[in-house]
Amino acid sequence: MARALLMPLLEQGIIPRDQVQAVVGSEESARRLQAELGVAVGCDPSSAWAAPVVLLAVKPQLLEVVASAAPPPPPAGQEAPLLLSVLAGVTLGRLEQAFPGWRCVRAVPNTPCLVGAGITGLAWAEDLPAEQRRWVRDLFASVGVVKVLPESQLDGLLALASSGPALAAVLLEALADGGVASGLPRALALELALGMMSGSVALLREQGLHPAQLKDMVASPAGTTIAALRELERGGVRGALIEAVLAAAERSRALNSG
Repeated sequence: MARALLMPLLEQGIIPRDQVQAVVGSEESARRLQAELGVAVGCDPSSAWAAPVVLLAVKPQLLEVVASAAPPPPPAGQEAPLLLSVLAGVTLGRLEQAFPGWRCVRAVPNTPCLVGAGITGLAWAEDLPAEQRRWVRDLFASVGVVKVLPESQLDGLLALASSGPALAAVLLEALADGGVASGLPRALALELALGMMSGSVALLREQGLHPAQLKDMVASPAGTTIAALRELERGGVRGALIEAVLAAAERSRALNSG
């Protein structure tokens, strides 16, 4: 996720490459990432902790390990550094406990940030200064849509917007497979599935339609579309998608406990 955020920010010049210090777990990963991003990459976290803004993007299970290597809180009266966490499920309360003296922001971005079409959910403590709120919002707005939400809604946003691209990819792959089964060449089937999906989204967005309205516009009596919809209902696709989003949200909540 850190890579998906950094690449467009670096390419747009929003963050200068010479102001980025990345830390990874192995020398091999460091060499690969340095060649790919053109930023300083190492395995010693001490240089990263000295930065005024730290983007924390590790597995939630490693939170305590990473926090144990963090420096002590700054002295009273000194500007508190800013921690941007993209750790799935880890709450602000747990972050503030792990990093005392830091100002913490919980961010939930998704992989379409890579192409500037992302969605990021943000939550922060009430005492986060307005200037830092604007800076964080503007940073993530440069790679897509930003939603500042009550923290209680972030697990749902993660399940729908952050895990959702994988669900959408499965749907698109299945639709393309259906086209192949119907006799289309695979490349054409995938092209048609992608074009159909993006066109449908554009129609819904630009005309302000509810998805049910679009479904009813296409499904004529005793036609091909209603026959296809009947198969979806028979296969429980609607219920499976609902349960998939709920499962992702529940897993996000569970990750907070480590």
